Amino acid sequence: MNPLRDAILLKGSNEFRRQELLAILSLNLKAMSPKEAKAFINDCIEKGIIEVKGDILLVHPERVGEKEDIFEEMIEYITSSLGWTREEILEDLRKFGERYGSLDRKLIAYLYGIEKGVDMSMFKERIE
Repeated sequence: MNPLRDAILLKGSNEFRRQELLAILSLNLKAMSPKEAKAFINDCIEKGIIEVKGDILLVHPERVGEKEDIFEEMIEYITSSLGWTREEILEDLRKFGERYGSLDRKLIAYLYGIEKGVDMSMFKERIE
């Protein structure tokens, strides 16, 4: 999973307007800043993960890599440890992250797991 997969899950579709995808990535999911989201979208277009069809961005979920970073691994681990759905974790994590402002999402996920009683020690050395 990655932010694009999360955006697809949140919307329930793989078709987005550019501003809509930007808002989901930066505001709803708090996965990155708006500036980072713009660069991320452009990078995904260049890599062929996102296809531009007129005013619509078509995300090809089959082209999105699995476990691209430690954040995704932590989310999967927290999800399986708590027995919650991914959507429940991401929504709760978003609310939890509001306390910390612009702190890196990996650190927020790490702190969230600890607060929920999940043993996050395996990730301690891997957080940059």
